[in-house]
Amino acid sequence: MRKTEYPIHPLIAERWSPRSMTGESLSDKELFSLFEAARWAPSSFNSQPWRFLYGKRETTDFSRLEELLVPFNKEWCKNAAVLGLTTARINFEKTGKPSPSHALDTGAAWENMCLQGTHLGLVVHGMSGFDYEKARQVLRIPATHEILAMFAIGKRAPKENLSPELQKKEAPSTERKPVSQFATSGIFS
Repeated sequence: MRKTEYPIHPLIAERWSPRSMTGESLSDKELFSLFEAARWAPSSFNSQPWRFLYGKRETTDFSRLEELLVPFNKEWCKNAAVLGLTTARINFEKTGKPSPSHALDTGAAWENMCLQGTHLGLVVHGMSGFDYEKARQVLRIPATHEILAMFAIGKRAPKENLSPELQKKEAPSTERKPVSQFATSGIFS
């Protein structure tokens, strides 16, 4: 069990990124519940710059996304129900001017997805171990969007379904920087 310095909602403390998944499919109701949670994230001028590209297991879209992963991530993602990629529109859609908060806004949408997944008992695991340039080409992502991360979603499985090496990593992290190291009053220190 994670211990917090200050009281927070249990759902936030319980959220972590497991890797062990059953390989079972997700219903549209389960999957789109996550996207609905993302939909309600805050964003500058309500611009909602996020874009999620996804593929369900045993589809061409899943295979296309799987081919972008580094070997380490391919090993455990093979049992995901869904693979996806997160992008953010760099400029505001209405004005064309740069949106300095596009990544922050998309991160808020991503976190909403993670929390909804935790609430539903699903694995929602983000990753940066993939070929960004190949993703832009293969998925035809325009230069108007920044590629941020990939993700795997699935139904939770026992850690014993993973290789012995990955089983060692299959636990929530308990160490976090103390709040005093990242929240300071006034000037940057």
